[in-house]
Amino acid sequence: MSKDLFSRYIWLVDTIKRYGHITREELNVRWKKSPFSNGEPLPRRTFYNYRVAIEELFKINIECNPSTFEYYIEEGDTHNESVTNWLLNTTAMNNVLSESRDVSNRIFIEDVPSAREFLASVIDALKEFRQIKFTYQPYTRSNATPDIVVHPYFLKIFRQRWYITGLNVKEEKIKTYALDRMRDMVVLQEGFEMPADFDAESYTKYSFGIVFSQGEIKNVSIKASSRQAKYLRALPLHSSQQEMIHDDYSIFTYRLRITPDFVQELLSHGPNITVIDPPELKAMIITSLEDSLANYKK
Repeated sequence: MSKDLFSRYIWLVDTIKRYGHITREELNVRWKKSPFSNGEPLPRRTFYNYRVAIEELFKINIECNPSTFEYYIEEGDTHNESVTNWLLNTTAMNNVLSESRDVSNRIFIEDVPSAREFLASVIDALKEFRQIKFTYQPYTRSNATPDIVVHPYFLKIFRQRWYITGLNVKEEKIKTYALDRMRDMVVLQEGFEMPADFDAESYTKYSFGIVFSQGEIKNVSIKASSRQAKYLRALPLHSSQQEMIHDDYSIFTYRLRITPDFVQELLSHGPNITVIDPPELKAMIITSLEDSLANYKK
């Protein structure tokens, strides 16, 4: 598939999603202003072919309302929707950046090292239900562990790093591994079966990042300044986030497990937030702050 054709699919999906409902006439007005048309409308047959290709590639159905003759994209499963949006946003951004090489010295982006070498292979293993084997070098140990065999259950990106979670065959435990800490990763011919009682959505539902402990689920409340509340509103810490707005502050509530990565996230906001509940989380924050302060008093 040509890069230009793929970009056309992205443009069509993005346009319909942004406008919600759009007629063929309105779509043609915008198409003629796009870089793909040379001022010509989008032929009906071409539009049909694009719809079929988009459904096959992205599992996105472009529907038509027969009473208004407007086209729209029906909202589907929340998780699948977020994955599709991430894919579309990433592809659209890649297209923009690839056309901006003449100003590349003035564009700064975050590095995602774990996506370079093994991501495509791990996705293939997920699709084909095949085992993977690799050598792993965690930050916590000086020596790497060779020949780890895993049944890959699901992928997650967190803090610009990719992680695979699955069953460690030797230890018979579900564990999470960072792709950028892997070496010599191969997809094995041996397959595996997903446990009938395992659901990735449920497994990750009450976790903040990539620490999927089975600890008790807690109701968490934090107080944030009005300014900080704007950031939390725009970038929620967790899908369970709820907000109660007051005159000069907001109370945010969550329902999740208290994991080390969540504690570190709260600490990163400094004095702009205050933990209210539960008491044990508040104690963790206080202890960490006291230990940090003690380092400067030595």
